[in-house]
Amino acid sequence: MSSTPASTPAPAAPLAPSQPQPPSPSPAPLTSLHDRAALAERFGRDPGLHLFELGDLDEPFWSHTAWYTTSADGPVALLYAVGDVPTLIGLARPAQADHLAGLLRAMRPVLPRRLLSHLTDGGAEALAPDYRAEHRTAMLRMALTDPAALAPYLGGASDAHPSRPGTQPGPGTEVGPGTEVGPGTELGPVERLGPADLADLRALFAAGYPGNWFDERMLTTGPYVGIRDAGGRLLSTAGVHVHSAAQRVAVIGNVTTHPEARGRGLAAACTARLCEVLADSVDHIGLNVRADHPTALALYRRLGFTTVAAYEEAVLTAC
Repeated sequence: MSSTPASTPAPAAPLAPSQPQPPSPSPAPLTSLHDRAALAERFGRDPGLHLFELGDLDEPFWSHTAWYTTSADGPVALLYAVGDVPTLIGLARPAQADHLAGLLRAMRPVLPRRLLSHLTDGGAEALAPDYRAEHRTAMLRMALTDPAALAPYLGGASDAHPSRPGTQPGPGTEVGPGTEVGPGTELGPVERLGPADLADLRALFAAGYPGNWFDERMLTTGPYVGIRDAGGRLLSTAGVHVHSAAQRVAVIGNVTTHPEARGRGLAAACTARLCEVLADSVDHIGLNVRADHPTALALYRRLGFTTVAAYEEAVLTAC
């Protein structure tokens, strides 16, 4: 029987020469910025988000700052080197979150081993695993968007919510300067404070806000106001962390009421009066508040503040 040999497969066609693949995009180079006017223009596009950065363009803060970016129009990060632990501020809108993450990764070689960070969503993760984040706190940046809401609290909140001297107001009633709240608690007007009031402020902070960020220079770089009782004891105050007439911005801070005087509307009266004072020199007023502090949030919303952005404070330590 004859047989037919099995067919042999045809040789495969030669492979086409491999096409060169485009190179992976390399990270944009880190650039240090030094032009104050250019920085002011950049941050001025979104002043509510960048109040601290705008304020730090002024002396004496400017001399302690370093500014970094990786793009002409992308986020800018601020490294503020004052005190034992420098502060890193990197805030961006959600549309630029990836650009901020890239910037922070590029900054790792220039960052100190330990720092306090104020970063919008994903910022701390961008620095991992080189940095470990601890003491993470959810924060909100708020801005005064309805100044008319301050009116009921100006001139003493008792003007808008009368309370007869010698009587205790009902729940939720705002009581302002000049109103007696219980026996022996006659209050003075909201007054301006200055360097001569430093000892009184420190005593109030020790009682009502221990561990707050306060530097006595703040009494000369921006206004502070307060309310005293009839004996002269300082019961409540509101001041500023940042005040720049040149950049037209201010950040309210150190709003404090003595534990024995809370619930009487003193913080509202001080904050409203401070905003009135600031309105003569700034166009943008903001503040930072813990996202888990419902009492403070309710106060600031009543005074006409709305949320600008959420961010996180943390202590970052190199691993």
